[in-house]
Amino acid sequence: MSSATWSAVLLTLQLAGLTTLILLLLGTPLAWWLARTHCWLKAPVSAVVALPLVLPPTVLGFYLLITLGPHGPIGQLTQSLGLGLLPFTFSGLVLGSVLYSMPFVVQPLQNAFEAMGERPLEVAASLRASPLDAFFSVALPLARSGYLTAGVMGFAHTLGEFGVVLMLGGNIPNQTRVLSVQIFDHVEALEYAQAHELAAGMLVFSFAVLLALHAVQPRMRS
Repeated sequence: MSSATWSAVLLTLQLAGLTTLILLLLGTPLAWWLARTHCWLKAPVSAVVALPLVLPPTVLGFYLLITLGPHGPIGQLTQSLGLGLLPFTFSGLVLGSVLYSMPFVVQPLQNAFEAMGERPLEVAASLRASPLDAFFSVALPLARSGYLTAGVMGFAHTLGEFGVVLMLGGNIPNQTRVLSVQIFDHVEALEYAQAHELAAGMLVFSFAVLLALHAVQPRMRS
């Protein structure tokens, strides 16, 4: 593979890994709240989390571009703080990927927390465990299958992003050109052999990851 392709591969892996890590950290308290709350805000918050499942990625990328741009509220804030602008940067890609891949991490975690029920936490409380102790010693181990699913789905979904990363990051070599954009470049240049090589590699990788996930999940539930 060419140096440009290797650069796109490494950038994509960095983006997917960092996005997955951030989503697991941010998605855990959000999923826990959604699984246990009876507040009226649960429905609208759940809808916002699931919005990327039905919203075209170009729409999300467009509004992020406007919001983070020089005339958008967040763009003006980052400029006033001396941070510059996020569009067409790797940091901007991470932000867009976190928002677009959020349901693929939050929903499996929420399902895992809901499936454990109240009984394990009640037993932990009866043994004088604090809510924080009960969460780390009881809830997290019981939700390990959900964490595996969330991590794999978040990582795999970020690998294949196209619309959001193209709208928000553009096509800058070594900065924002990820694998999906690299494939698009090859197709646009009628370089079908190179496009097929990358596309087939992503297809095989995605299938292997999902196959391994389905094989491991039953063992983790037992």
